[in-house]
Amino acid sequence: MTDCSPHNALMILKPLFAGDDLPALGPELRTGRTPLAELNRQLDGVFKKNALSDDAQSLVRSTALLWHDHLDESHTLAQDIESADGSFLHGIMHRREPDYANAKYWFRRVGTHPSFSEIARRVRDLLGSTNHGDLKRQLIPDGRWDAFAMVDAVESAACNRCAADYDPLLRQIQRIEFEVLLERFCAVTTH
Repeated sequence: MTDCSPHNALMILKPLFAGDDLPALGPELRTGRTPLAELNRQLDGVFKKNALSDDAQSLVRSTALLWHDHLDESHTLAQDIESADGSFLHGIMHRREPDYANAKYWFRRVGTHPSFSEIARRVRDLLGSTNHGDLKRQLIPDGRWDAFAMVDAVESAACNRCAADYDPLLRQIQRIEFEVLLERFCAVTTH
């Protein structure tokens, strides 16, 4: 029996994205990542129990692969998803690769994504309690999420020792991107 509710699919998927060991901003592999075969097995089980559309399954799988540091496999899926959602994942993947210019190319293809307002809200809440007003102004100018500024912040953290202090905070912000996208993929593209 399948459960078509977006909430159920999201609740079942959330444990795949849980834990304090957040994905790196770059291509580094975490020891706690789920191996590819196991991850695909778990995803297949979720998809059998929930009536996610084929598009939603591809988006969720690409997101999970990216979260678990399977960048090449995520890239293969994302480049076949010809939508703003696929371009968003493609942009994150290239940001992690790192290929910052290519990430920005894909974020240009995203345009103004429906998830940007929720990402901005959550990042504003996260940064509201920190001393990082400069980062807040950079990432959320005029109250809107700036995906290009996130690429610049990640590049700066990778290339500059002073900016490297932002790495843990940028990983939390990257987690927000993943969470908001996963919520969208389960809600918007469910039968």
